[in-house]
Formats: sequence, structure tokens, C-alpha cells
Amino acid sequence: MPASRTQTPPPPSSPSCPTTGEATALHHFLRAQRSGALAILEGLTEDQLRTPVLPSGWTPIGLVEHLGHAERHWFQEVARGTATTPLPWATAEETNAADPVNPANPANPADPANPLASAHPTAEVIAFYRSQCELSDAVLASTPLDARPLGHHDGDLDDDVTDLRWIILHMIEETARHLGHLDAARELLDGRTGLAPR
Repeated sequence: MPASRTQTPPPPSSPSCPTTGEATALHHFLRAQRSGALAILEGLTEDQLRTPVLPSGWTPIGLVEHLGHAERHWFQEVARGTATTPLPWATAEETNAADPVNPANPANPADPANPLASAHPTAEVIAFYRSQCELSDAVLASTPLDARPLGHHDGDLDDDVTDLRWIILHMIEETARHLGHLDAARELLDGRTGLAPR
């Protein structure tokens, strides 16, 4: 999987939503964090991508799938009010409905006992993450930062989500947090460090 070691390109803009300096800066930092996640994974074997290095059981590829779901949730479901494309695989509810006898089956890609591990093929997970980032970029290009969300987040943050600005700041925070996890996992897996472009 090639990693972009070049400067992060500027975000796209839309005639209906001119890009402000603030929006450009926020988008730049989000895109830098995203590219770091993929750069850290570059060169890991399939076994390493699926090896948990901490007792919580998350795996590097599972964490990238999680980041894809976070992009989808915050920019599509919360900011726009609905996801624009179907998931490329069954949801946990759909998978467990198909196997009600043993919903925590290790062969079940949507295992609720370990939501940050993935049984999906690596190429599909990477493609999913990239496509969700592209869809997020489209929202950012067409929506002003002060736009109120059309959907909502079920959970303790729901009252805090005031506008698209809050969502992008949260996603910078979320992605950077998991980038640190991926950095530590990579060092524990093969001793390599400092692989993200920034």
C-alpha cells in the first residue's frame, strides 16, 4: 500500500461553499492525520495487520476500519443526516441475524466482542477508509463550518456537537489519537517508528 510522503494537497472547494482560511487549515490537518494512518501500516504483513499487541485486542487493520466508520458516522450520518452509500459488507446486526446461534463466532467479521478487529480483507478495509475520507471531503467542500448538523450522535457527545467545525475538530482529535495507537503498535510489531509524514 503506497503512502503519500508528499505535502498534503489542499482540500477541494465548491462554488456554493467557498473555502475559508480556517476551513483550509482544519482540512489540511485532518488530511495529514489520515495519510499518517495509512503510512504507518505500509509494509506490515497480513499477520501483523491482524495481530493485537495490547490486551484490549484491537488490531492495526481493525483500527483503520474503525476510522473509516468514524468518518462515515460524523461527516455523513451526523453532519449530513444520512450516509450516502451502503457499507461494503454486512453490519453487525445483519451478520448476527444470519448466525443467531453464535453471533460472537470468530469467523464473524462483525464480532461484537471485539469491534476494533476486522475479518474483512485488507484491501477492502483500506478502500473503505479511503472512500469514506473522500465522501467526508465532499461534505467539507460543500458545507460551511458553521452549518448545524442534520443528524445526531447517540451518546454523551450529542449536546456538544454544534456545527461542522466541531465535527472536523473532533475527527482531527479522533484520528490523531488512533495514530498514536498505530505508532505504538508498529513499534511493538517490528520496531519501526516515525513512519507518518508529520
